[in-house]
Amino acid sequence: MKRAQLLAGLAILVALLFVASLAAGKVFVPFGTWFTDDPRWWIVAELRLPRAILGLVIGAGLGLTGAVLQGYLRNPLADPSVLGVSSSAALGAVAAIVLFAASAPLAIFGAAMAAAAGSMLLLAALAWRSQSAVTFVLAGTVLASLGGALTAFLISIAPNPYATAEIIDWIMGSLTDRSFAEVQLATPFILIGGILLLFTGRALDALTLGEEAARSLGLRLERTQALVVAGAGLVVGASVAVTGVVGFVGLIVPHLLRPLVGAKPSALLLPSALGGAALVLAADSLVRLAPGAAEIRLGVAMALIGTPFFFGLLLKLRRSAWI
Repeated sequence: MKRAQLLAGLAILVALLFVASLAAGKVFVPFGTWFTDDPRWWIVAELRLPRAILGLVIGAGLGLTGAVLQGYLRNPLADPSVLGVSSSAALGAVAAIVLFAASAPLAIFGAAMAAAAGSMLLLAALAWRSQSAVTFVLAGTVLASLGGALTAFLISIAPNPYATAEIIDWIMGSLTDRSFAEVQLATPFILIGGILLLFTGRALDALTLGEEAARSLGLRLERTQALVVAGAGLVVGASVAVTGVVGFVGLIVPHLLRPLVGAKPSALLLPSALGGAALVLAADSLVRLAPGAAEIRLGVAMALIGTPFFFGLLLKLRRSAWI
């Protein structure tokens, strides 16, 4: 399939899913009632529109980040969680809830982004001397483990059951009840991070030949690493800061689209951004349609989708290794 046709098809799919996400929910709001005096229109304008915008922006950012990391690490199992930024951002938000009893979106967002920025600096410090992808992965694994352990510690010392329930609810990841305040907070960081990641396309193509060959072509690996750390950190940190942890988007989307675009990493970046937006919009619409009074959390739904996909991918890789 030609890349232009694929991009056009994905853009149309995203547009359709965006419109569907405005209509779908426990209360269906048909298009004929939009922009009218029908009281259901306010459900769309005040509740579902900011949620759909966040789903689009966050999904695009996570899909793009996954494609970049898989290209940079030359590892088909890489996704944004390998950086440790998501667990660090979650740690910052949980610390704000537990230690400072924060509940305002701005306070939680600020704490999560501060923790994400700290993890980005620490990741750069740990991996800077060696531009090897292995060192990069190991440093990210250390940060992810530390962030997860400290988050569990804070949950264990939460002052009351209500704080614990709020933390667990937030960690599960959701777009429920998000407003334009969260859109204004997260979108600039995700857009800046996405632009930085798009600048890595040429370097990712060169890295398919190996690090030594890429250096011989004039590639500055330290510059590429800085772009990856900064771009992925901004995207993942801002996403986690407003929604909690939503996993598997960056793992699933590049794998679904790679057969359509070929092995060239740079050709996968924009399709993965559109594919990520489509996946999150579709998943968020489905969780609203689930039976029962309460919604399934988006992070839980993505885990239910992503875990079988991840398992199937592992089996596929094992089979190819045996061959």
